[in-house]
Amino acid sequence: MSISLKKLRLLAQASAFVLCLAVSGAALAASAPAVKGPQVESPKRVLLVGNSYLYYNDSLHNHLRRMVAAADADLGKALQYKSATIGGATLAHHNVDWLTGPGQIGIKEPFELVILQGHSAAALSEKRQADFRTAAAAHAKIIAERGGKVALYMTHAYVPPHKQAKPENTQLIDDFYVKTGNELGALVIPVGLAFDEAYKRDPEIKLHNAQDHSHPSLLGSYLAAATVYATIYGKSPVGNAYDAYGQVDAKTAAFLQQVAQDTVTGFFARK
Repeated sequence: MSISLKKLRLLAQASAFVLCLAVSGAALAASAPAVKGPQVESPKRVLLVGNSYLYYNDSLHNHLRRMVAAADADLGKALQYKSATIGGATLAHHNVDWLTGPGQIGIKEPFELVILQGHSAAALSEKRQADFRTAAAAHAKIIAERGGKVALYMTHAYVPPHKQAKPENTQLIDDFYVKTGNELGALVIPVGLAFDEAYKRDPEIKLHNAQDHSHPSLLGSYLAAATVYATIYGKSPVGNAYDAYGQVDAKTAAFLQQVAQDTVTGFFARK
């Protein structure tokens, strides 16, 4: 009997140890963002810097601007958005010093917020990670010197049959962007997590372009805009009337808006 009890105790201790490792692993996997909400109240002068992930489907900045205007007409009229994109670009390809110079691209006053979106594979190798961090740090320094704040756009993962699609990619992207955002004191916009959550809730939804399984579809761009809106304005997109001029049906819009809000709320609640 004593041997059996001893075995039970050992098994219990082993189980507790495994559970502890699992919890620790989960905690490490879901590292907390240091910046928990918008650093600029109702930003009007916003620059988005990135590549085709932004400019597909009539450009993310247009969907975002229309979503803001649908929620607050006065704020919508005051917006000064610009988007600087280069196909296939990394952050290092952009001359942020020139782009953010007052008046250079038609905005006389300095940008209040600059959203940086890197290459879709930026988190997937050590070299790409290092390149992204170097460029992001250099850009952040310039933006800060001009009185602006930085937000990092967490890209979504590839999906099959894309040759680089892997189940672990979303976690790699999440970890990398949170770590980099914390190093820079930058807001992180969890678009990649919103895509992942939408697929978990509805595996049949089509958020990726059917041709390459990398770029966003219109629904993907809509979800991204709702996630950016919830993150940088600190307001829920749920109930927003913008429907991409009838291209997103009411049920789908409501679904994507809720996913965006839940993702952002959960992301900022991490400890």
